[in-house]
Amino acid sequence: MPAQTRPESTRPDSSGQAGSSDAPVAAPYGLVLAIAALGLGGLFIGTGEFASMSLLPGLSADTAVSLPTAGSYISSYALGVVIGSPVIAVLASRWSRRSLLVALLSLVVIGYAASALAWDFRSLLVARFLSGLPHGAYYGVASLAAAAMVPANRRATAIGYVMLGLAAANLVGVPAATWVGDHVGWRAVFASVAIGGALTATLVIVVIPKLTPTGHSSPLQELSALARPMVWLTLLTASVGFGGMFAVYTYITPTLTHVSGFSQQNVPEVLALWGLGMVAGNLIGGRLADRALIPSIFGMLIWNVVFLGLFTFASASKPASLIVLFLVGNGFALVPALQTRLMNVAGKAQTFASSLNHSAFNISNAVGAAMGGIAVDAGYGWASTGAVGAVLALAGIVPMAASLSLAAPQRARYPAGSSATRRAK
Repeated sequence: MPAQTRPESTRPDSSGQAGSSDAPVAAPYGLVLAIAALGLGGLFIGTGEFASMSLLPGLSADTAVSLPTAGSYISSYALGVVIGSPVIAVLASRWSRRSLLVALLSLVVIGYAASALAWDFRSLLVARFLSGLPHGAYYGVASLAAAAMVPANRRATAIGYVMLGLAAANLVGVPAATWVGDHVGWRAVFASVAIGGALTATLVIVVIPKLTPTGHSSPLQELSALARPMVWLTLLTASVGFGGMFAVYTYITPTLTHVSGFSQQNVPEVLALWGLGMVAGNLIGGRLADRALIPSIFGMLIWNVVFLGLFTFASASKPASLIVLFLVGNGFALVPALQTRLMNVAGKAQTFASSLNHSAFNISNAVGAAMGGIAVDAGYGWASTGAVGAVLALAGIVPMAASLSLAAPQRARYPAGSSATRRAK
């Protein structure tokens, strides 16, 4: 009787890493509390990242630099993310997931405490860089930890719940941080994130199992991900395809006020609707990816093409812009799906590849902002960012399709269900 091949989303990767087998690791106080702890860390880290943008005027005034110069604080954080993700993943390849999560959250505490205590431009610049170092690695390792505690056919759903913290940061964390920044000051915001990081680290120690990687994990083994074309193509899908959302998000405030006709006071409420769309996207996207991973990725990219393109026209109407912005926020469903795809194609380089995914999302932020800015500067108007976003989402389909074409010859070469076939997918 021929072997049956399970859908990709349920196939364990032959990596030998914790989280890659069918047997889930039991959490000492239950799965719900464990996933909630991982998501809570994402909430605090995401709040610290996104709230910095609304805190820029205060940062600029208190460190005696111009607003454009204060933008370097954002860039410094992003640089920390891009550098920290791969370096930490490689150096800590033999650590248990729990120990690494605690170390990353400790870095969050150090970085944000230093940010709260910074006294001038240079000290805050360094502190923001330190704050960014654990960002990508945390989300990557938290995703692996969540996947290890559930059956293989629920991995994407579990990852979606972890990423729910990042979505909730936009819905709840950023508005709260903005209010605190306006009424108490930016130092209180950074101090709150540091306290939240310490609280989450304590929870992780208590509720997350050790999750020691099996096999012979090593820095060289983690670096082997760089030799896998399908890893690069998946990262390219994230860097380009997800850039469409950032093309719109970066310029959403002037679009809402100059095109849609909302007042400046209404912008936070509209952005909360976007955040609600992100939350819904995470919840739905993880479940869809568990059912059929590859069709879900293509479907989500096409979803973004359609609704980012529609935003160009819908932005002229208040009701239409609200509806479409919620649907654009649903495009965040792509995050758990791409994270799961990376875990499937990374082989034994699970930590490295999973962490790189968030470096790719930071690149997509830069790509989307740059391309949207070019369209606006060229005189096409604020609403043109929707069209730019649609083009980027469409371009993201190309590397994903190329990844599948690379896997096809290996599927034909090896019998269905073999380990080589699983690695090819």
